[in-house]
Amino acid sequence: MSDISRRTRYRLEAIGAAVTGLAAAITAIVPDWIEEVFHVDPDSGNGSLEWLIVAALALATVTLSALAWRERRGLA
Repeated sequence: MSDISRRTRYRLEAIGAAVTGLAAAITAIVPDWIEEVFHVDPDSGNGSLEWLIVAALALATVTLSALAWRERRGLA
């Protein structure tokens, strides 16, 4: 694999990790944004959907961070 594509992959993974991490933090701090934006209440107000979304975003953040770290080590 060429350096350019590895560098691009690293950047995309790092940006993805930052975006999903920020989304997880925002959802944890302001969990009602889903109801406000989409005008639906799929979990009837108990918050379980929001915490499921936070967990999924946190998992995506960890995965993307690990992939970016692996790509970064490959470039060094």
